[in-house]
Amino acid sequence: MIGEIMEILVIDGQGGGIGKSIVDAIKRERPDIFVIAVGTNSAATNSMKKAGADAVATGENAIVYNAKHAHFIVGPIGIVFGHSMYGEISPAMAQAVSCSEAQKYLIPVSQCSGHVLGVETKTIQEYIQDFIKMIK
Repeated sequence: MIGEIMEILVIDGQGGGIGKSIVDAIKRERPDIFVIAVGTNSAATNSMKKAGADAVATGENAIVYNAKHAHFIVGPIGIVFGHSMYGEISPAMAQAVSCSEAQKYLIPVSQCSGHVLGVETKTIQEYIQDFIKMIK
């Protein structure tokens, strides 16, 4: 990645609250990182845009396209499960994230049917701070 600008793809759905918090934390700690925020709907996208994302897009094709180019992908754990987040994550979106060569950082969320054993119980903000420490 020498000479390259680091790109982080932040994916979120619903109201975009988790994505907004992630974008805000990244831009506060590492303003040099290029953040692409993709929402599964316009409300999520607008929320992440207000948090300071460098580029935004909405929908399935935006996730499929940007997952191919990102260095890192971060979002709630549901982004790797088709039909999760109340059906907002299509199988194509989940496959694009899963098949991407990007490093993936998934935040456990209690509303998702997927769980990772051995994960500490933390707040979403604590998981976001863990991610920020990793990218520093």
